[in-house]
Amino acid sequence: MEDRFLSREIKRTTIVDVGRQAGVSTKTVSRVFNDEPHVSEAIKDRVRAAAAALNYHPNVFAQSLVRRRSHLIGLVYEKPSASYVVELQMGVLDRLQGERYRLIVIPIQSAQDNASEIVGLLRAAALDGVVLAPPASDHPLILAQLEAAGIRYARIAPSRQLELGSSTLLDDVAGAQAVAAHVLSLGHRDIGIVKGDPTHAATDARLIGYGQAFRDAGCQLQLDRIETGLFTFDGGYAAARRLLERSDRPTAILAQNDEMAVGIMLAARELGLSIPEDLSIAGFDDAEVSRIAWPRLTTVRQPVFEMAVAATDMLIADLESRAGERHTHHSNSLLVRDSTAALRPDPS
Repeated sequence: MEDRFLSREIKRTTIVDVGRQAGVSTKTVSRVFNDEPHVSEAIKDRVRAAAAALNYHPNVFAQSLVRRRSHLIGLVYEKPSASYVVELQMGVLDRLQGERYRLIVIPIQSAQDNASEIVGLLRAAALDGVVLAPPASDHPLILAQLEAAGIRYARIAPSRQLELGSSTLLDDVAGAQAVAAHVLSLGHRDIGIVKGDPTHAATDARLIGYGQAFRDAGCQLQLDRIETGLFTFDGGYAAARRLLERSDRPTAILAQNDEMAVGIMLAARELGLSIPEDLSIAGFDDAEVSRIAWPRLTTVRQPVFEMAVAATDMLIADLESRAGERHTHHSNSLLVRDSTAALRPDPS
């Protein structure tokens, strides 16, 4: 015998049920859920209370058809460190709480290689707007195509064409200058640098900051001690091996992000070096890995979560035609931990 529970038809709550519960017409219920004008607050409260009592939730897709809006917001990012991505997503989601907008995450392999495809992908997804993380937030083709398509956007930490769109701004140069000055103040002069992806504007900005700190200390960057690590753990490890296997190995290494810095830590330990006694290491970002590495990593904190919240807020204001700030400025801060120490005297 067929299970009577399986054969029982499950009744779905509809807009008609909500209207009956609230004592209003289905048209009035529809006007409330679509935020149409000329509905009193008392009626709105009755309809919402009825919907809550019946556990009714309006169909987002049907509402989108009525309003000719998808209420979908995209987040475009390249594949940097996992913790950076999590901070971005959590920031956007935090701002979207209580809003009708939903998040669509759009990871891309390379903004440089896929720039011509990104806006087409956004249009196909029928997004109302998009938050752009670096390096997409700085790519001229992506920005030009967004402007041409009329897609609203907000940018996280751009360094170019700041007149375009809304943006959250951060001074990478100042952050890099601070961490380099800290390492120099400890007496280090034989300093290696592991830079990130050359297609990211942050790579050049952080090199400029390092250079300013070196000049202030009366010394110069040694170009033959600059290696590329592409912002990855493996890239940092390989770059460190090249630096540390030299006969004139550096006494300190500046890494342009924390993922690479942890890769440098592994390479140093494999070569029998103690951190920070034999080698000081500093990163950038204050990613989660910087706090769980041992020793804990000296780094520069980037307020990624806060920047994602602010960018999403500005995008929503733009979509809702509300006046608001088009640019917000954020500060980074130097976090001195256990991976850097004063230069030890040469025993010879």
